[in-house]
Amino acid sequence: MGCDRNCGLIAGAVIGAILAVFGGILMPVGDLLIQKTIKKQVVLEEGTIAFKNWVKTGTEVYRQFWIFDVQNPQEVMMNSSNIQVKQRGPYTYRVRFLAKENVTQDPEDNTVSFLQPNGAIFEPSLSVGTEADNFTVLNLAVAAASHIYQNPFVQVVLNSLINKSKSSMFQVRTLRELLWGYKDPFLSLVPYPVTTTVGLFYPYNNTADGVYKVFNGKDNINKVAIIDTYKGKRNLSYWESYCDMINGTDAASFPPFVEKSQVLQFFSSDICRSIYAVFESDVNLKGIPVYRFVLPSKAFASPVQNPDNYCFCTEKIISKNCTSYGVLDISKCKEGRPVYISLPHFLYASPDVSEPIDGLNPNEEEHRTYLDIEPITGFTLQFAKRLQVNLLVKPSKKIQVLKNLKRNYIVPILWLNETGTIGDEKANMFRSQVTGKINLLGLIEMILLSVGVVMFVAFMISYCACRSKTIK
Repeated sequence: MGCDRNCGLIAGAVIGAILAVFGGILMPVGDLLIQKTIKKQVVLEEGTIAFKNWVKTGTEVYRQFWIFDVQNPQEVMMNSSNIQVKQRGPYTYRVRFLAKENVTQDPEDNTVSFLQPNGAIFEPSLSVGTEADNFTVLNLAVAAASHIYQNPFVQVVLNSLINKSKSSMFQVRTLRELLWGYKDPFLSLVPYPVTTTVGLFYPYNNTADGVYKVFNGKDNINKVAIIDTYKGKRNLSYWESYCDMINGTDAASFPPFVEKSQVLQFFSSDICRSIYAVFESDVNLKGIPVYRFVLPSKAFASPVQNPDNYCFCTEKIISKNCTSYGVLDISKCKEGRPVYISLPHFLYASPDVSEPIDGLNPNEEEHRTYLDIEPITGFTLQFAKRLQVNLLVKPSKKIQVLKNLKRNYIVPILWLNETGTIGDEKANMFRSQVTGKINLLGLIEMILLSVGVVMFVAFMISYCACRSKTIK
């Protein structure tokens, strides 16, 4: 009887030990299985989950615009007063709904090339008005012409054409004209061939960004989605040194198994440069744990604050010998037009940049850029890309409408917020196929290990207790 009981207790302890060992073994084995499955599914080739979502995103992406309506155009033009602006918006468009085009795999270097077509559809229900709403904004053609053509004689000629066309420093334009283009009356009078259509995003519809060539991850999963070349080049030819390099992905996804300590690099053709994001916090997105990465203020710092940014300072006068910060001169990328990019409301910019502009109210919650990354797959499941388009306007003695200006202005025209969040259906699929299976495996591992340890300890204690009674 004692033997039977002792044998049963030992058998229970052995079973517990086996369960605990099996649970312990399942941890590294399970992790290896997960890694193998993920590595297979994030490769950018026909048949994988990543490829299907990469060719055409299942997420609805919207681009909201807020226009800075100038309230005192005459005072600015006559007295060089501070520019008073009033933000109006949002005006919302659906974008990135078109599938990638000319998708071509290159097995020799394990890359895939493609074009990203552009398209924008106005969404009245998500907007405060219509595309016919009017705004008083800086005259894009006048500001650009005086900047591009510095020769005094040429400026005299330009002045006569500006006067003849009844153009001024400011103009009234509809939303549609401002964004997508209008025939400029001043440029229409210029005798030599120039583009007479002007618009902040002209041309956009029926155009495409690229060609992009990215690694498909087949030979090295740590390179998946990383850009190899853009328009056939590894450099942009806009900046000096390493600032000119095309780094990282396009931010739609990153190589899998993202760590919080990583610096995520990505390239944006909108700002004509590569940039980076750092981990900020853990976020629960529709039941999916994600890492929130944000663009840090250091990325927009002056070379005095962040020496790594020295090669992004291309203009010494406006930047006060590279001590101003928070704006990026991308004129080389915009055919010489004096376009400056910043975060909305000059967030993270030096006080001298925003000092001549009244009506701005920068805050991180509304105006910073962030990416919510699912760390196991590296997929971006939610994002908000925010940036502001500004134009530099300078005094000009030869151009009448600019001659009363006593200082330079970096004039905000609009800011945009491009957002996308994984849909409920996609989130359910993601939970069931990725996070759900990983959580279930982790639960099984913990149950086996916990039950096994408890059984082993309980049966061994019982066995020892019985043995001591028998010996007595």
